[in-house]
Amino acid sequence: MLRRMASLPGGRVGKWVVLALWAVLLVPVLMLAGQLGDVEENDNSAWLPGNAESTKVVARAETFRRADTVPALVIYDRPEGITPADLAEARADAEAFKGIENVVGQPQGPVPSQDGKAIQTVVQVQKDKTGWEGIGKTVDALIEVGEENAGGLGVHVTGPAGYASDSIKAFSGGGALTTITSLVVVLILLLTYRSPVLPLLPLLTVGVALVTSEAVIYLLARNAGLVVNKQTSFILTVLVFGAATDYALLLISRYREELLRHEDRHEAMAEALYRSSPAIIASAATVAVSLMLLMLATLNSTQGLGPACAVGILVGLLAMVTLMPALLVVCGRWIFWPVKPSYGSAGTAKEGVWTRVGTAVSRRPRIVWIGTTLVLAVMAIGVLGLKADGLSNKDQFTGTPQMAVGERIKSEHFPAGSGDPVFVVAEAAAAERVRTALTGVPGVVGVSTPVIKDGQALMLGELKDDPSSRAAMRTVERARIAVHRIDGADAQVGGSTAIMLDTQEAAARDSKVIIPIVLVVVLLILALLLRAIVAPLLLMATVVLSFGAAIGVSSLVFEHVFGFAGAEASFPLLTFVFLVALGIDYNIFLVTRVREVALLHGTRRGALEGLSTTGGVITSAGLVLAGTFAAMASLPLVFAAELGFAVAFGVLLDTMIVRSVLVTALTLDVGRWMWWPSKLFRSHDTPRPQATEPDLEPALSGN
Repeated sequence: MLRRMASLPGGRVGKWVVLALWAVLLVPVLMLAGQLGDVEENDNSAWLPGNAESTKVVARAETFRRADTVPALVIYDRPEGITPADLAEARADAEAFKGIENVVGQPQGPVPSQDGKAIQTVVQVQKDKTGWEGIGKTVDALIEVGEENAGGLGVHVTGPAGYASDSIKAFSGGGALTTITSLVVVLILLLTYRSPVLPLLPLLTVGVALVTSEAVIYLLARNAGLVVNKQTSFILTVLVFGAATDYALLLISRYREELLRHEDRHEAMAEALYRSSPAIIASAATVAVSLMLLMLATLNSTQGLGPACAVGILVGLLAMVTLMPALLVVCGRWIFWPVKPSYGSAGTAKEGVWTRVGTAVSRRPRIVWIGTTLVLAVMAIGVLGLKADGLSNKDQFTGTPQMAVGERIKSEHFPAGSGDPVFVVAEAAAAERVRTALTGVPGVVGVSTPVIKDGQALMLGELKDDPSSRAAMRTVERARIAVHRIDGADAQVGGSTAIMLDTQEAAARDSKVIIPIVLVVVLLILALLLRAIVAPLLLMATVVLSFGAAIGVSSLVFEHVFGFAGAEASFPLLTFVFLVALGIDYNIFLVTRVREVALLHGTRRGALEGLSTTGGVITSAGLVLAGTFAAMASLPLVFAAELGFAVAFGVLLDTMIVRSVLVTALTLDVGRWMWWPSKLFRSHDTPRPQATEPDLEPALSGN
């Protein structure tokens, strides 16, 4: 049945049916994919679970103020000192701000600084249905009004609205990300196959898979409550490009091999798909299951990222086993020009680089795996220096956006926490006791008079530190301890700082819970696939060691090369899931081939032949995946740069060292015990050749 199914996409009639079905599907898909931005939730409060304290404060505070507003801090500065004309202009601007779309309420200020060099006006901005994009347009309008008659007065908008505006502009580079990712894929495929036309087919198929994924995710977000944001969009792009191209590499390599053995290209494709689809399907299923485990997260953004990326993987798989075979067969052998595979031209296998690596490793496998393990363990020491406890707003950009400039000016001339207070909601009867407790909290420099309404009290606390800083979050923690002690007050602390704190705590909790579960699930999948226990345990040990080494080196690079202030709390979890899920691909590609050969010729030959025949395609796949994730650095965001670097470095470490050297050395040293307690373990390995290594199968393209 599997062989019959494999013959359909590339069959004489089937190829045209497949192309027609995808062409018809693209019409609604393109319409739906373009609406994905309409259902994105980019504000931090939407990412939190309903039981987070800051989320509850948002709901309770609706009695006093609109919950869908964020403050915009308009900062004016003149280094030589503001003039009466500057202050008059700021007052005129404050009146003009009220006429800007989405500006609500009465602006607070303008207030001059004590040193007489800056002015601050606080404006409340309403979030409309476009979310951050609407805030960005409002911020642009505020700056435009402020600069109209500034006369040399500097104008910047900071605070939560300024951060939202600059963030949406940073994310707007997603189009450039797609272009850069496409160019990376084309370049690596050109180097792999040395054909100017062949890379167009995987690129076209990946493009179709990406827009189809976006359409499906849009429907899930609109109708099933899936939380997606800009972060989801750019990670989806690189993941679909990287993973789907990996599947294309496996299929094309096997198809090219079969064209040497079959005169009819339809038969060649049927055989290629039959032989390669089990590994491709197993790999995609493992990645999808690993990503779906992110649904166990409490943070809605992480929870939504898992299913969204799993959709991308599964749609990419579907496209690569249907659309890609049809396109290859329609184009014929000429698509490989200038080196077209000719029927009957298969010759004796040449010794490739991975054959030589296998030979070298086989001489002293125990020394090789022990030495490699020690080197990776030393690299992993850098994990101890990783600062994954969140970033302040101004530290989340690789450059210096206008918001960061405004934040610096504000901190020089005004109290750091002004304009973005903490919100404390309590029972009205306990209002004064809560106010007294809040006033005594270190880091709180002022508390407003409680506002009473419907039995509830709302008071605002001004922070000493930058509201997005770790110091401010520690102040919120102290404030919560202080007000929670008051009996009968039911006091809760919220606001933008509290939202950031709850987000970081939820992300840290998710890492502690999900990482062990992912390890156990992937271990079970490998055990079922390989029908063994020892091999999966050893492979998972290499995965953990590789992840530790990648994070360790990344931590050092972030601090000493890039100069980043730290990393988001969700960084370790996302890096782990991507490296483990995608790294398992290469485990499956390599070890299934090793096992296939070991069944006939023993484990030693299986290890050497498995490395020789899959080394080239795994290397090419790793380069593609690393290149696509490295393209994330094109976004001016620290999170994107850090995730892209860590995953790219980890994937290269996996493909070049861990899978090729460490796993091969372990397999050679452990021998048939790798397959314990399966039937393969009970069979004896063939005698080791003395003079020469065993003949190897023809290597895949790229070896």
